[in-house]
Amino acid sequence: MNPPDFPLELDQQLCFVLYSTSLAMTKAYKPLLEKLGLTYPQYLAMLVLWESDDLTVKEMAARLSLDSATMTPLLKRLEAQGYVERVRGVEDERQVYIRLTEPGRALRQPARAIPNEIYCASGSDLDAMLRLRGDLARLRASLAQYLDQ
Repeated sequence: MNPPDFPLELDQQLCFVLYSTSLAMTKAYKPLLEKLGLTYPQYLAMLVLWESDDLTVKEMAARLSLDSATMTPLLKRLEAQGYVERVRGVEDERQVYIRLTEPGRALRQPARAIPNEIYCASGSDLDAMLRLRGDLARLRASLAQYLDQ
């Protein structure tokens, strides 16, 4: 099967629609997260920890599709804010575990309103949002598989 002949115009590029949508999404989150004192990457890290506390930096980086070098300054800032603590592994001191503190756990409650705010800002219905999320997850998986070849 031959791929279609896509026009080489900015607005016709899937990559540009994804990129500009990602920028708009991050901007929509910004005022909501400022109320919690979090940046968007910090919010994503907290989401991971609220799902499963006491993870290694390596596990968190994999979950967020980031490298460990990117995670370290982000986690240091969360630690300085009192939301997490970094603890060296007992059996392997090279491993650093990230654990929520009480203030970090408590932050989950006010953060619960954020997904609804974003849903309302999207102007979309729930079925369309769920379909889009599924489509994007499949696209991400296909691209990851392509890159692993």
